[in-house]
Amino acid sequence: MTNNKSRSQVFFNEDGVSGLVHRAFTRAMGYDDDDLKRPLIGICNTYSELNNCNSNLRDICEAVKRGVLQAGGFPLEFPTISLGEIYLSPTSMLYRNLAAMDTEEMIRGNPLDGVVLLTNCDKTTPAALMGAASADIPTIMVSGGPMLNGHFQGEILGACTDCRRYTTEYQAGTIDEATYKAVEENLVRSAGHCMVMGTASTMNSLMEALGMALPGNGAIPAVDSRRLRLAEHAGRQIVKLVEQNIKPSDILTADAFDNAIRLLHALGGSTNAIVHLPAIAGRCGVDLPLSRFDELSRTTPILTNLKPVGQYQMEDLYYAGGIPAVLKQLLPLLHEDALTVTGQTLAENVANAEIINPDLIRTLDSPLQPEGGLSILTGNLAPDGAVIKHAAASSELLHHRGRAIVFNGMDDLRARINDPDLDVTKDDILVLQNVGPVGGPGMPEVGNLPIPRKLLKEGVRDMVRISDARMSGTSYGTIVLHVAPESAIGGNLALVQTGDKIELDVENRRIHLHVTDEELAQRRKKWQAPQPAFKRGYGQMYLRTVNQAPLGVDFDFLRGADPVEVTEQPKF
Repeated sequence: MTNNKSRSQVFFNEDGVSGLVHRAFTRAMGYDDDDLKRPLIGICNTYSELNNCNSNLRDICEAVKRGVLQAGGFPLEFPTISLGEIYLSPTSMLYRNLAAMDTEEMIRGNPLDGVVLLTNCDKTTPAALMGAASADIPTIMVSGGPMLNGHFQGEILGACTDCRRYTTEYQAGTIDEATYKAVEENLVRSAGHCMVMGTASTMNSLMEALGMALPGNGAIPAVDSRRLRLAEHAGRQIVKLVEQNIKPSDILTADAFDNAIRLLHALGGSTNAIVHLPAIAGRCGVDLPLSRFDELSRTTPILTNLKPVGQYQMEDLYYAGGIPAVLKQLLPLLHEDALTVTGQTLAENVANAEIINPDLIRTLDSPLQPEGGLSILTGNLAPDGAVIKHAAASSELLHHRGRAIVFNGMDDLRARINDPDLDVTKDDILVLQNVGPVGGPGMPEVGNLPIPRKLLKEGVRDMVRISDARMSGTSYGTIVLHVAPESAIGGNLALVQTGDKIELDVENRRIHLHVTDEELAQRRKKWQAPQPAFKRGYGQMYLRTVNQAPLGVDFDFLRGADPVEVTEQPKF
């Protein structure tokens, strides 16, 4: 609010033909003077039939509208780009920043007093919050929720952790085609995002710790009626936030990001959060170096027994007490007085939360693992940092020295990985180049390189793998990711050759290429950058302006906020 005038009231009450047109064209949709006097709440809907994870957002949207109307607001829905992991190629991450721009400009360009962001699949949540944080009007996040558990022959299945596990066994010849097909039939049985602690589950849970979503947002199943009730509550609450003028800049502080990082580690969450959180923080003017993730990981235990680190899934987490119960256990480590979209503090939000299943949600005195599941590595192979989810890795590989087997891109990997003549052993280290933000392009989720088929048949199920790519939050294995600077811009990863020795030492947070500086200098003189993936359009802009992984892979010109102001529209 500025001078007691909201954006919508300035818009609808302008003098002359401008005000007449604004009111008349709104009346064409069936609204009257009573509607035009209410706070205008935009509902940003990332529903799309090309995004299965977000397929229930139409129903969620209607519930939000009910809540807005109940609280005296005027709800109007608008769409933005929807980024689904299954349909979109080459990777949804390539378009996260475009979706953030779409969200920001729709908020900025329309006379909204507040906005509810409806998201679900991996990239829709960070993209929407990045855009809203830069525009900085009152905002609440509402996700569509996780799928129900899959079931098969008495086993609980999770997408897509068990997709990978069963595919590996099928390729190794340990299960037949009929079993593999039966898994496919029983894996995904409802609307919602992946039901393990993958990226979507991670990001939608972290919204509670950041203070940008109501308690329950992270774990209520997509098809549970309580998800609709949460959405209706959010509709009522956004009107209150508008009245109180509580904006993302009031909530998304350095303390809030610390809280989110603590929860990330306590959940054994996705490595992708170490890309998305710095991108969101960059919109808020909060410095979030990789070192902060590692520092908090060392002092935050894993409290949830969730796949791919543990045994259970998101549906079970909700019945066990949900994210509020996890946050309540973490309170001694959190900034508990941080403001949230409820208008209360984080501690007040979770005061009544209880653990229902102590095998799933642990206490600080009895954690699943004593430290968080993610580590930041540095060394001459990754001067600016790299990431490993050590909680989902093989313990015997966390300190390993091996011979590099190098693939210079995805085409090379596909051509040679299953060649029976490939010179590779289980002790080697697979290295994939040119799959980072620029090289990918878009930093695709290909960091979990497949184990060579001939090794699968020998019983090998994990190897050290290194790349500048990402991996799905549902993945597992001893996998080093986000190597920075990336190989496509001349990072040292580009200089690795087959036969080089690489040492991984997670305890000491080190990733080292055993090649002399003099030899690397000679190799650099001969190195040539790969040809750019795009010559025009959005892709060309992406390649020119994208930051590296430690800065969240946002565009350099999008960092920071530019809050919208209450101004009159241009006169007709």
